[in-house]
Amino acid sequence: MQHDAHAHHEHRQGHAGHEGQAAPQDHTAHPGHHDHGDHQGHEGHAGHQHTPGGPVSWSMAARATLHCLTGCAIGEILGMIIGTAFGWGNVPTMILAIVLAFFFGYALTLRGILAAGVDFRTAFKVALAADTLSIAVMELIDNGVIALWPGAMDAHLDEPLFWIVLALSLAVAFVVTTPVNKWMIGRGKGHAVVHQYHH
Repeated sequence: MQHDAHAHHEHRQGHAGHEGQAAPQDHTAHPGHHDHGDHQGHEGHAGHQHTPGGPVSWSMAARATLHCLTGCAIGEILGMIIGTAFGWGNVPTMILAIVLAFFFGYALTLRGILAAGVDFRTAFKVALAADTLSIAVMELIDNGVIALWPGAMDAHLDEPLFWIVLALSLAVAFVVTTPVNKWMIGRGKGHAVVHQYHH
């Protein structure tokens, strides 16, 4: 009788041990399945947001470029006026125009972000991230056209040549910079960052 009771006790322990092992296995499998589902859902959501070529239209890229172009044009014209008023040469006048182009380009973006209630430090970082490459490309093309156009560097504000070359250079810069902005927005950068603060 003692042997049978001992055997029965071991059998119950073995059965309990088997159940104890099964429970953690089931518990482990269930969270893994749940996490996998969440992971798939997350990937599907992310894929929907960043589908190449889908959410980024040429009109969106053109609006972002036009935004930068406005700031650049204001800065360049103001720089030319100041440089001419002080009798500066071509090089310092162009440097001032480029500096002011960046300043007004950033300022226009800052104004929109600050209006959304964002603090200045965050807004400034967003403006730098959004506009730096766009303005740099635009200024490179714009000033390159002016520098290479015969007589454009020496033209004064009261001469038609100055305004004609300036308009053409800005138009070329717009055409070249728009694909750059489209590429950046498609990667979630550039003005895609700014758009997050307008919704």
